[in-house]
Amino acid sequence: MAEPWTVKRVLEWTRGYLARNGDEHPRLSAEWMLSAVTGKSRVELYLAYDEPLEKAELDQMHAAIERRAAGEPLQYVTGEMAFRHLVIRCEREVLIPRPETELLVEEVLGYLDALPERAVSRTEEPDPSTTEEPKDPEPQAEEDGAERYVPLEEESEQPAAEEPGLAESLVADRGDLSDNGLRVLEVGTGTGCIALSIASERPGTRVWATDLSPAAVALATRNRDSQGLAEAVEVIQCDLAAGVPGDLLGTFDVLVSNPPYIPTAVMGELPREVAGFEPKLALCGGEDGLDVFRRLVELAPVALRPGGLFACELYEGHLEQAAELVRSQPGWASVEVKEDLTHRPRMLLAVREG
Repeated sequence: MAEPWTVKRVLEWTRGYLARNGDEHPRLSAEWMLSAVTGKSRVELYLAYDEPLEKAELDQMHAAIERRAAGEPLQYVTGEMAFRHLVIRCEREVLIPRPETELLVEEVLGYLDALPERAVSRTEEPDPSTTEEPKDPEPQAEEDGAERYVPLEEESEQPAAEEPGLAESLVADRGDLSDNGLRVLEVGTGTGCIALSIASERPGTRVWATDLSPAAVALATRNRDSQGLAEAVEVIQCDLAAGVPGDLLGTFDVLVSNPPYIPTAVMGELPREVAGFEPKLALCGGEDGLDVFRRLVELAPVALRPGGLFACELYEGHLEQAAELVRSQPGWASVEVKEDLTHRPRMLLAVREG
């Protein structure tokens, strides 16, 4: 009788086969793929060492092994990956999220956490720049042709204007759009990992996420729906913010992006696992890697409110050049470069004046 293909035997055989075919982390790959096939966690695999696999599971595992041995990224083979607190679906034609992008999310969350007073005022209080509270609670004596002070409770009984201005419309709909009044615009959402992390970790924040790629928009939408975030995240297929409602521009607290940023000359140096499988549209940023970034620099003053944050992940060798592009534009209170986990320049954070 043939020896059964148990969990232990499959793991050991897969590890050896992948090692001979150039996988740098063959045990990890074997564990992830077998977890995806069996539905067991990596810990559960080791608790089920002697359990034989069903024929359908063996067939799926064989197909996964061949794909991985051919160099296909593990995230595409298993169809998912962990990103911060979420499990994100991954598919070919859409960029695989990187660990450093988790730090970009962390920077955005830190900025949003510093805005509780602004969030409350945007949903509950009128704009102080357009509303003057009377110092004297007593009604003023009326004079010919003079306006009388109307108490707030009396004002609330007046009929609404037939055609409210833009500012009034924005204040009115903030309560409908989110619980905390905070708004984030993400350009180039890919899998949706940034937008979904922000929305899930800061409940009540509304996120508009755009992407030019139909495949990315479809995947981000599926990831959004599987996380139960359909009310918090709007996914739009468009170039930059072309599909974002015009009355939202100028009201975003954050513009965040992980755009294509690999310089053309560096594209030829990418590992085959990246260059051979991940979409060039999401990787190549032009000669200096800043083609899309330059357009984002032009978008930021239009999209952000005064004091809003522009947060962007970029190629390590061109962060200072990117920072100078922002500094050369008026209206920025601060421009800062942040490092990733390997202490390489990775993120640009710029705050608008006001």
